[in-house]
Amino acid sequence: MTAEAVPNPGTKPPGHKPAASKPAGAFAPLSNRLFAVLWVAAVLGNVGTFMRDVASAWLVLDLSGSPSTVALIQAAGSLPIFLLAIPAGVLSDIMDRRRMLIVIQCLLACVSAALMVQAALGVASVASIAGLTFLGGVGAALMAPVWQSIVPELVPRGELKGAVALNSLGINIARAIGPAAGGAILAAAGAAATYAVDVSSYIIVIAALLWWRRTPDTRDDLSEQFGGALRAGLRYARASKELHRVFLRAGLFFACASALWALLPIVAGPMLGGGPGFYGLLLGAVGAGAIGGATVLPRLRERLGADGLMLAAALVTAVVMGILALAPPRWLALPVLLGAGAAWIAVLTTLSATTQAILPNWVRGRGLALYLTVFNGALTAGSLGWGALADGIGVPATLWVSAAGLLAVAVLSRAVPLPEGEADLTPSNHWPEPLTAEPVRNDRGPVLITIEYRVAAADQHAFHAALRRLSEARRRDGAYAWGVSQDSGDPERVLEWFFVESWAEHQRQHRRVSHADADVQKEALAFHRGDGPPRVSHFLALEHHAGPAS
Repeated sequence: MTAEAVPNPGTKPPGHKPAASKPAGAFAPLSNRLFAVLWVAAVLGNVGTFMRDVASAWLVLDLSGSPSTVALIQAAGSLPIFLLAIPAGVLSDIMDRRRMLIVIQCLLACVSAALMVQAALGVASVASIAGLTFLGGVGAALMAPVWQSIVPELVPRGELKGAVALNSLGINIARAIGPAAGGAILAAAGAAATYAVDVSSYIIVIAALLWWRRTPDTRDDLSEQFGGALRAGLRYARASKELHRVFLRAGLFFACASALWALLPIVAGPMLGGGPGFYGLLLGAVGAGAIGGATVLPRLRERLGADGLMLAAALVTAVVMGILALAPPRWLALPVLLGAGAAWIAVLTTLSATTQAILPNWVRGRGLALYLTVFNGALTAGSLGWGALADGIGVPATLWVSAAGLLAVAVLSRAVPLPEGEADLTPSNHWPEPLTAEPVRNDRGPVLITIEYRVAAADQHAFHAALRRLSEARRRDGAYAWGVSQDSGDPERVLEWFFVESWAEHQRQHRRVSHADADVQKEALAFHRGDGPPRVSHFLALEHHAGPAS
């Protein structure tokens, strides 16, 4: 198992701000029995996954000994997440998430069982391990956005950020235990026994999911289908400048930092002269460092802020790669990788929590899937690229190059600050239902919506600036085209217009408008000088009917 990582619509007025509340403690979500059970199951599942990965990486190292081949296994696990995370995110928003998780866990258990059988029979090869690792990556790709998307269902809103941080902490607890335990079992009993333990971990996760009596999702005429949901998610991401900043920061960091994970088996073995147990200890040190980093992370975030924390983590990771490039004594490599683990959880938690905070619930799975696509795409490309470079110039030189690149990226990224994620994204439900002369089929479209304002000449510039901010919200929530026009004969008459692909999509747009969007709309409405509110009209594409035969 692998996964990193809103209240129901209300009727609060535009401009509503959630009441301030005392921040929940870091471990407060664990007081919720449902979250605690699923969290423990996830930790145990991830322990098994890390054990499986240690066994696979070491088997491939024994079979080939090539840096590029070892990196290929890393890429085989992350490439499916890059390719399938977006469809998985769509499915997580339109399917029953609990049932989907159970099916995926069964798939992953079958993958580990196949690895166990071929290891026991002595027929493992680089190709078979890579293929099964790819299938495991498919399961991880399908599961990751779903697992992250259920978090708001398990805890109160005030504990959401703590729950996201605990999920990252749980992964790193597993990272601390799994590789060390996997290396020990691998050295003592072989790869087949290591894979067998992983299979048993999936049984625990499936049992926990069966115990969760989740209320089934309700569906109605406006429930999204796969194609429309995919288009809506991509449209949202294309229009969200906040998501663009998160994606850029994540892609640059992980592309450079991936060298550490892709080449670590080579560092542990040929460079430092260790065996599978030592490799597991190194990965365990990363996990232990992440656990230690998580305990001080709230204080560091308070002092440094999100961007300062990202910079500090990049500097630490670059220093770690520089030290490993010098082939230090094995005893020194362990504390060095403690620092890498602390930096890694700082980056993962910061980026994951920021992504969760800037996504409304209706598109949460798709937005998280896109983040995972960037994350795993950077890891995949980085793993392949650094592995190929290491074949050419050697592992130490490659680590130096990647460290220098990470330092440059860390400094330059300061010009693209992360969003604060403090906006109220709960639905405002303040749009009135559109007037219709007769019932309109949901699939009829496209739909043109116009809003007619009267704005004084002196206010035109400020009004247009407010409309440009509003246009981002329109596009995120459903519009595929937007514009503003001025009456040539009456310059104070201004028409805002936007197109939505269907009547059903416009109805969904009504449900999606958040309180933060309502505040932006309120800013634009303040410039309206008409006798009544702006006039809103809805125009439907004419339907073609066959005329009489001539």
